[in-house]
Amino acid sequence: MTHKRSLAAGFLAVCAVGALTACAPVAATGTSADASSGGDGTTLTVFISGDTNVQDLWDNGIIPAYEKENPGVTVNTTIDLHGEHDQQTVAKLTTATEAGDDPGYDLIDAGFVTSSAAQAGTLLDIEADTVSGLADVPETTVAAGRGYGIPYRASSVLLAYDTDTVTDAPGTLDELLQWIQDNPGEFAYNSPSTGGSGGAFVTTVLDSFLTADEQDALRTEVDEDIMAKWSEGFDRLKALGPSMYQEGVYPNGNTQVLEMLGSGEISMAPVWSDQFLTSQQSGLIGENIAFTQIADPSFTGNASYLGIPKTSDATDAAIDLVNFVLSAEGQQIIAEQISGYPVVDLSTLPQDVQDQFADADPSALRPGYYSEVGAEMSNMWDQLVP
Repeated sequence: MTHKRSLAAGFLAVCAVGALTACAPVAATGTSADASSGGDGTTLTVFISGDTNVQDLWDNGIIPAYEKENPGVTVNTTIDLHGEHDQQTVAKLTTATEAGDDPGYDLIDAGFVTSSAAQAGTLLDIEADTVSGLADVPETTVAAGRGYGIPYRASSVLLAYDTDTVTDAPGTLDELLQWIQDNPGEFAYNSPSTGGSGGAFVTTVLDSFLTADEQDALRTEVDEDIMAKWSEGFDRLKALGPSMYQEGVYPNGNTQVLEMLGSGEISMAPVWSDQFLTSQQSGLIGENIAFTQIADPSFTGNASYLGIPKTSDATDAAIDLVNFVLSAEGQQIIAEQISGYPVVDLSTLPQDVQDQFADADPSALRPGYYSEVGAEMSNMWDQLVP
């Protein structure tokens, strides 16, 4: 008997679920909680669920540039740090939509909130003629938004390596696994529950034992019969244990992996593209650390999607802001400030941005598992691998 729990919105598969805490206030910043228009100006509020680097992107990058081009428009942000109250936010948005009321924000930058709001039917329908900036975004990336989510930046997990000790980096998963065994103590990945880079490594190994259709299914639903086929993958991960940096010891989070690379404790590891590039710019890791993307299968990655509440009082203004974000200027700001992959065709961007992402291939993002599947994967890894 097959046990499945399907989703209405397909792009839920690539959106991570944050910690959910009910009955608690949403943390806020900025000067306005409502989107309003009056006099000669318009005020927009962008709701963010995530870390402060995303808020900094908006507050210090996108918003100042947008307001400079649009005198009289004010854009504020409100943030639920680390998505601690995402569930409450979705409930608030649903209630406002059912009542036909303005929800208090005009644009949503929050994986769980955007995806759950789409499933609840609370977001504005998005088409290419609605948001003109989508014309330069690959069709597959747009399609993953299922007509509600607007892709605006992306990232993926890459294979980083020390060029001082690695002269020929692995190009496929099989080559990587062989390299790990041949070079004990030189590879590390964080436990999947502590960060997505380790989760991507585990997912990729598990996927190598599944068919393409089975992999796709776990991106949109919980299928316990397919998940039972992970056993071979977990056995493979367990067998790699003696070849890890230290047997039975796994770094705690994405950042610790980067620190180990930067200090020379290890020679190779999976890392998030944006964190890698930012760490190299800040000097946390040196220019001797390079990156590549493996194949058969590749590591996972995904776009981040914006949503526009359908009962916002300023949907036209929100669409205009989104079009700016998808413009060459907006995409360049994202690339420079948080090293996010542009979602538009790289040929439309300045040469330095094209060069920055030439080896990363932002158009080929292999999504990770649906959130509930990913959570179960992490639990099973904790039980079966260390």
